[in-house]
This record gives sequence, structure tokens and C-alpha cells, in this order.
Amino acid sequence: MTMRAAIIDSVAPILVLLLLGSPAAAQQLQKHSQLKSIEQCNGADRIPPQARIAGCTALIDSGEAKADALAVAYNNRGNAYTATAEYDRAIRDFDQAIELASAYAKPMNNRGVAYLRKGAYDDAVKAFDQAIEVNPNYGGAFANRGEAYLKMNQFERAARDFDEAIRLDPNSSLAWSGRCWIRAILGDLQAGLDDCNRAIQSGPENAATYDSRALIHLKMSQLAAAIDDYNSALRVEPRLASALYGRGLAKLRQGDKAGGNSDISAARIIEAKVADDFARHGVQ
Repeated sequence: MTMRAAIIDSVAPILVLLLLGSPAAAQQLQKHSQLKSIEQCNGADRIPPQARIAGCTALIDSGEAKADALAVAYNNRGNAYTATAEYDRAIRDFDQAIELASAYAKPMNNRGVAYLRKGAYDDAVKAFDQAIEVNPNYGGAFANRGEAYLKMNQFERAARDFDEAIRLDPNSSLAWSGRCWIRAILGDLQAGLDDCNRAIQSGPENAATYDSRALIHLKMSQLAAAIDDYNSALRVEPRLASALYGRGLAKLRQGDKAGGNSDISAARIIEAKVADDFARHGVQ
């Protein structure tokens, strides 16, 4: 199973928060360099992560930001470090943001995402717990905690979190996709298919969702549909071992021995124990 795109929360623009400072600070903000730093730090996905890091660092080092604005800057820089896979740096920045603003749930959630991507699933769950405690209506944190429980093979807990995430945010593609995967591996195939379809309708292309729906089609012996979905997953993530292996099985069942064996061999090169994963999910 591939990692779904955990939900990283963006923030309100820093500019308004900084303008709440002294008149001298407000005058300083008129400088082009300061405005550029604010723009970069608020850039989210529109600006490359390194530029966001530079902008946030300039604001943090300026000594002019109030505590709330400084918390936002640390959170934004942490998101940028997460995007560059510098997870320890990201976690340190989220720690700083939380210390500055203890009721600010977004860096708690985002810290959990960094732990999740790092593979520290217990720490990720604790971070999402904290975000949910601060904001019990935080659908993204429930979806992310569900993803962490998935990685820990705690399917009942994951399903409960995805249910709650969907209740709070019916357009959460992560939650629909995660619940689809649970239903795929537990054999609740039609309900899982409905969840995957909803995930695909709700968000951008995600290899994990296509991979999950392909497994359902494979279990239902809908081989052409399974191959189509595995192709879609591999278009998004070309080295996804589960998609290669599953496509190989579907091809073998169609009688394409050469194509099936080729896909299975490629999958095993990427992930040696991929066949064991499929066996645990009831497919051999």
C-alpha cells in the first residue's frame, strides 16, 4: 500500500498579523524585502519550498513579528520542510509554533503528518490526538490519524476515524480513500468500491486510491477494470510495487503469462515481500 497524501493545513496570511505590531513595525513592512518575505512565507504550494523556507526564515529572524505571526511563520516553514522531506527540521518548527500558540491546532496536525511520513506512527497518532483535543471538529486530523492507524494495521480504529472525518468533511478524499482500502482488504467489496469512486470524485488523482480500487476489481474477478486502475496508479506513481504486482496477477489470470510475469518480477525488485502483502489481503 502506498502512502496517501496526508492533509497538511495551510494558514491565514501573515501580513495581517504583522500589521498588528507597532507603528514602527508597520512602516518597516513597507520595504520591498519584507513584503517579499511575507509573500514567500505565505506561498503554500504556489511557491517552491526552498523559497518559502527563505521567506519564513527572514520573518522569524527579523525580530519584528508578534507571537501569533511568528507561530504562523514557524508553521509555514515546517510545512515547507515537510515538502522537502526534512522531517526533523519540520517537527522542530511545529514544536516552536505550538509553544508560541498553544491553542493553534494546525501545527499539531502538521507535526503529525511529518511523523507519519517519517514512519514514526506512534508519535504521529499522539500529534493528531493533540490536534483533535484542541479542535474536536478537525476533520483533517481525524483523516490523518486514520491513515496512521492504517499503517499500524489497526483497521477498526482507522475505520472509526475515517467515518468521523467523512462526517465532518464529506469531501475528504483522503478519508474516502482510506476507508476504501480497509474495505478492500476486509472483503466488503461493493461498499469499498463506492468509497473509492467517491474519493476519485472528491480530489486529485491519487495512486493509492486507484491501487485500492484495482484490488477490489481483482477480488471481484473484474480483470480488465483492475488492469485499468493499476495502469492509472502507475501513471501517478510508476514504481508502486503493489500496482505492478496486482497488474501482473490480473494479466496472468487473463492468460498473458509473459506480461504478468514481467510485472511481478518488476514489483519484487522494488519490494521483495510484495507477494506476502497480497497473501495477507487474501489474493494469491
